[in-house]
Amino acid sequence: MAQVQRMSRLMIKTLRDDPADAETASHKLLVRAGYVRRTSAGIWTWLPLGKKVLENVSRIIREEMDAIGAQEVLLPALLPKEPYEATGRWEEYGDQLFRLKDRKGADYLLGPTHEEIFTLMVKDQCTSYKDLPVMLYQIQTKYRDEARPRSGVLRGREFQMKDSYSFDTTDEGLAESYRLHREAYQRIFRRLGLDYRIVSAVSGAMGGSASEEFLAPAAAGEDTFVDCPACDYAANTEAVTVKVEPSDASGVGAMEELDTPDTPTIETLAEHLGVPASATLKNLLVKVDGEIVAVGVPGDREVDLGKLGEHLAPATVELVTAEDFTDRPDLVRGYVGPQGLAGKSFKYLADPRVAPGTAWITGANKDGKHARNVVAGRDFEVDEYLDVVVVEPGDPCPQCGAGLRIDRAIEIGHIFQLGRKYADAFQLDVLGQNGKPARVTMGSYGIGVSRAVAALAEQTYDESGLCWSPEVAPADVHVVAAGKAKQTELALEVGDKLGAAGLRVLVDDRAGVSPGVKFTDAELLGVPKILVAGRRAAEGIVELKDRRTGEREELTVEEAVARLSA
Repeated sequence: MAQVQRMSRLMIKTLRDDPADAETASHKLLVRAGYVRRTSAGIWTWLPLGKKVLENVSRIIREEMDAIGAQEVLLPALLPKEPYEATGRWEEYGDQLFRLKDRKGADYLLGPTHEEIFTLMVKDQCTSYKDLPVMLYQIQTKYRDEARPRSGVLRGREFQMKDSYSFDTTDEGLAESYRLHREAYQRIFRRLGLDYRIVSAVSGAMGGSASEEFLAPAAAGEDTFVDCPACDYAANTEAVTVKVEPSDASGVGAMEELDTPDTPTIETLAEHLGVPASATLKNLLVKVDGEIVAVGVPGDREVDLGKLGEHLAPATVELVTAEDFTDRPDLVRGYVGPQGLAGKSFKYLADPRVAPGTAWITGANKDGKHARNVVAGRDFEVDEYLDVVVVEPGDPCPQCGAGLRIDRAIEIGHIFQLGRKYADAFQLDVLGQNGKPARVTMGSYGIGVSRAVAALAEQTYDESGLCWSPEVAPADVHVVAAGKAKQTELALEVGDKLGAAGLRVLVDDRAGVSPGVKFTDAELLGVPKILVAGRRAAEGIVELKDRRTGEREELTVEEAVARLSA
């Protein structure tokens, strides 16, 4: 028999008004509906109905992970420093890592992700190629010291996550494990009822090569992604690439110095010369691990510092300050150009749009002076090309050239082909078929469990409240007694019959609560089907309402039970 939960015995307190600090719909509604409560900044308590939803998400994930042959384990959240030092991530994570010491002064951390610990576990347990391939997963609490936790459970300092890892002896085996996870994720998100996109992504601190994100489009999303209306291309904006062919500069005249007083910005320069900003070359100076590096982009584009940081990770990237120019007389603030300095005074990075043969107006490295006809590859050399500009709507699709669209989304999953980064760090070898050591290759695959709850709320809510998909909802049916004794009696009766039929039932039998409040709460809580024992209860007639569509019909109790249990 499925559970029948009476609201008269349920710990729940719904709110009529939105929390003062809530900005996103999921934050407002999960609090108002009594699913979660804030404990501290970025730390949340899951109340009974919220815990049911969280467990339903976890159950779906477990079923699909088990179906591909993955095995569940549970690793500690409190972890020693040394494994993360070995991979460099003790420093790479920076301030996001919760660090602590035990009473003896030993360093520990609260795990943000577990590649290192899984690698060491497999090193201990698997010694032969016969032990592989193996896929392992856990659903566990993770910790990241977010500077500005916000949006409720969407961006917390403590959160539930499913992380899984594959271990293979060949790259072909890794590709197969990656495929299995990718397809499992598609099934998981379909079952959860999420609208999602699979997009190309960057690996960041995780390392590795191939990387894809699963994004749930939503206005509250903190990720931006692009997709192409003419082909199947989709990518996180940080992973978008551009291809620019070299230009023929044979007709470009010699470099010419221009008198441009009081034009230290692209805007003032373009106005002074009467040229579009796109004709100018912007040279942004940054410090990479303390060393000054110049980044060249067209004057009408902005440097995406997030992209730049991902490209240069694990190095630290920061903007130069006025003080940094004090000891560098060769760098004239507001008038820096790559000619004569690139490769000498600084390393010169450039966006692919600064292709060989392209001609620019840029700083002449003299106060109040710029230079015209400065040609890439003729007057200066680019040390390395990187895709670092902020992507804009209409930018060409890397696959077909059509204009890209940009939208916001919530990251709900991320899969990586890690390769041998972590296996190399810990010398994870097994005895190969040829009797020689074989280095293991890995994949890493994450799903934000608590984040998926918020993403689903964001995608499915309406003006009345939450609207859960059937597999995720805390109950299959919400039975409402409109108030009188006969109606309450019928509500409990039909609730028991539905429970006996195997359905999960929530019965609002609260005494002293008006029908209007009960109906409002039923809409707010978002259970897919609402069954009302109302004005025709004495006749054994109930009203069935579909929470998502609003469709209603009157049925006998027997008809309602048959319809809902079919």
